[in-house]
Amino acid sequence: MVFLLFQKKSSKFNPQGRAIFITGCDSGFGYQLAKRLDKKGFIVFAACLLPEEKGAKNLVSECSSRLKVIKVDVTRDEDVAEAKQIVESNLPEKGLWGVVNNAGISNWAETEWSTIQDYQTISDINLFGTIRTALAFIPLIQASKGRMVFMSSISGIISFPATSMYSLTKKAIEAFADSLRLEMACYDVKVCIIEPGNFAGATNIQREKTADEIWNKFDDEQKKRLNRKIVEHCCHQVNKHLKNGSKNSDPVIDAIIDALTSPSPKARYLVGNVYEKICVCLFTHFPTFITDALIKWDELYQKKRSLLLA
Repeated sequence: MVFLLFQKKSSKFNPQGRAIFITGCDSGFGYQLAKRLDKKGFIVFAACLLPEEKGAKNLVSECSSRLKVIKVDVTRDEDVAEAKQIVESNLPEKGLWGVVNNAGISNWAETEWSTIQDYQTISDINLFGTIRTALAFIPLIQASKGRMVFMSSISGIISFPATSMYSLTKKAIEAFADSLRLEMACYDVKVCIIEPGNFAGATNIQREKTADEIWNKFDDEQKKRLNRKIVEHCCHQVNKHLKNGSKNSDPVIDAIIDALTSPSPKARYLVGNVYEKICVCLFTHFPTFITDALIKWDELYQKKRSLLLA
């Protein structure tokens, strides 16, 4: 009751004269968010990797003149620096209110199936691309006492088998954003983390893989040592999981908009179904030996175990 009494009363947020910079607007959450914020009246700087492709062109044709598409590869210092110059040169009277660090890719594989290049590629985009963008735009957000939003994942909380590449980038983003939130509090800047569950159907962030695709990357020594049937089963299970992902991105977009406009935004927004929220509760509160046992009951683990013992 005391918490509720001291909560700031919600007031209607006025987007007029405020700008938002979003990375990864070619598709998925970034694309949908850019359209929604444009409709709300924000000045939107939509950073796209491929400004000549369908996603960016649709943003230009379907949105108002307030939306500007900027070519940005978040792995390149020059692109991010140039994007900052463009934003600074076109700021409205109330400045840059928000930065949404959304650009990212996904990949899955068991650790021993992967190469160091696989880890470097996903880290360059998901982690260092996010940090590079944040470092560039912090001064503008401090000036407006605005918001900085980071796209994490349920994989930033829980690490499942075959997700180490993706999960490590999201866990690192959480650590970075947590530290930044405490530092920026002195400047009245709010830093928020979005943690979506399985929205593969809404974003297409992870395409389906085939067993041949994975197996053909192995060298001769790996092919002798590894079990192809395990690869086939993993592909089947992961592809089934991707097909079961939510096709509705609205809950995630709603969470990002709340982070940008609420007078008292949450530090974290866990967006998922009931099963995913129960998993997070279990994995963050129960001892590791219990949560490990839960993973070992899963069909993926059981089938792999039986194939190894055969």
